[in-house]
Amino acid sequence: MEIKSNLKTLAIVGALSSATTLGAYKLFLEKSPSDAVFSNTPSAFTRLVSDTSPAVAGSPGEFTYAAEKATPAVVHIKTKMTRNVSRQMMDPFEEFFGGNPFGGGGSRRQPEAQEASGSGVIISSDGFIVTNNHVVQDADEVSVILNDKRELKAKVISTDPSTDLAVIQVKASNLPFLTFGDSDNIKVGEWVLAVGNPFNLESTVTAGIVSAKGRQNIIDRDKDVNPLESFIQTDAAVNPGNSGGALVNLKGELIGINTAIYSRTGQFAGYSFAVPVSIVKKVSGDLIKYGNVQRGFLGVNIQEVNSKLVEEKDLKVNDGVYVGGFPAGGSAAQSAGLKVNDVIVKVDGVGTPSQSKLMELVGRKRPGETVVVTVNRDGAVKDFNVVLKNKDGNTNIVKGETAATAISSEFLGAKLANISDGDKAKYKIQGGVKITEVDPNGRLGYQGFDKGFVITKIDEKAVTDAKDVAEVLANRKGRVKIEGIDVDGTRVIMVL
Repeated sequence: MEIKSNLKTLAIVGALSSATTLGAYKLFLEKSPSDAVFSNTPSAFTRLVSDTSPAVAGSPGEFTYAAEKATPAVVHIKTKMTRNVSRQMMDPFEEFFGGNPFGGGGSRRQPEAQEASGSGVIISSDGFIVTNNHVVQDADEVSVILNDKRELKAKVISTDPSTDLAVIQVKASNLPFLTFGDSDNIKVGEWVLAVGNPFNLESTVTAGIVSAKGRQNIIDRDKDVNPLESFIQTDAAVNPGNSGGALVNLKGELIGINTAIYSRTGQFAGYSFAVPVSIVKKVSGDLIKYGNVQRGFLGVNIQEVNSKLVEEKDLKVNDGVYVGGFPAGGSAAQSAGLKVNDVIVKVDGVGTPSQSKLMELVGRKRPGETVVVTVNRDGAVKDFNVVLKNKDGNTNIVKGETAATAISSEFLGAKLANISDGDKAKYKIQGGVKITEVDPNGRLGYQGFDKGFVITKIDEKAVTDAKDVAEVLANRKGRVKIEGIDVDGTRVIMVL
């Protein structure tokens, strides 16, 4: 995966190299987005800061205390996946008739097994684990090695490429888990520990300080239209395999999920980046409850305030996020009363000195929720109650894809589903149908294709709906030309 930054070269930590709690402590008492899921299960969502579990050796504030609290809840994740390699094959039309009415015969896809590894953090006693999306993305098998050396099969619950987060689960009970900390109030210069499994070295702890907060534009997510980045930067040593591991404070509380490093070589070179737990809590709760992230939008075109902008626009404030316009088709912020040239200085009472902080605060909310947006308008401070909308301009909650929504195609010998917005962004396409399961003895299976392949066209006609594809192929006789994109991004044309 490519990384971009003014620091020149950045590298995603972890898996492929080897083949975000809210605000102050009182917020732990608020109703969590996942209460329905964890109501009867001890978890990071329900445990209070005033934890009554047995104390461990040492005192809060010591490295040993934090390490002993965190290490049992950090796991080693191993994945197996199949990458398909193109192999040119002879087209029967070419061989017997000297031509193919559909064009070339395409190529045979040969499966090639690969393995990778990373880290994860247990967030509930019944086995929910947070890790990075890039650790488990496209994996056929996921296994988890616990701190007590047990190895368990894991199920991927759901993923969110926009934050590079994922939730998986193992079948187990009474597991140790980490308490969510407070990533809002950590300070630059504060000591932190990184816990993970670099280079397959299990249960490794490194120490460092918070070097910066609110870092953005760190990861190139294949032009994801809605990336959510507000990274914690630290100098704790993080290397390949640490992806998905824990960043904890000296109380042993989770304050971030380690995700990326700055490097010219692929190895640690002094800076690492973690998704703050304020984002982790929201995203993981949504993934577990809904199957995808419910993201609220203000609907504003924004720009960070700087001295040049202050002079150019005659602004009366030197800090905040400038409102430069609103998207066509309506805006939650515009409907609430915000105007061009307003400077957003707070959201729900929390300062917004940067675009990343504004996006982080709004990103914690769902469509339909109300936020108080404080703006500076020509020197006057005004508050507006904004009801957030989703990307489609309404307040609906959208459930993620599940196995029940998959459509079977006997012709292909596969199950189909409409692709997600994340896949559209990843592959830079407007639509398509994703293969979610393949019968090895079916047409696709025979050609060496596995789940994850995206069909974009059938007989030169673009496809966008799984049900339509299944119906079109249901009574198909004769050959069919299929175009699509494999999991590695390869464009494929085949005739079945």
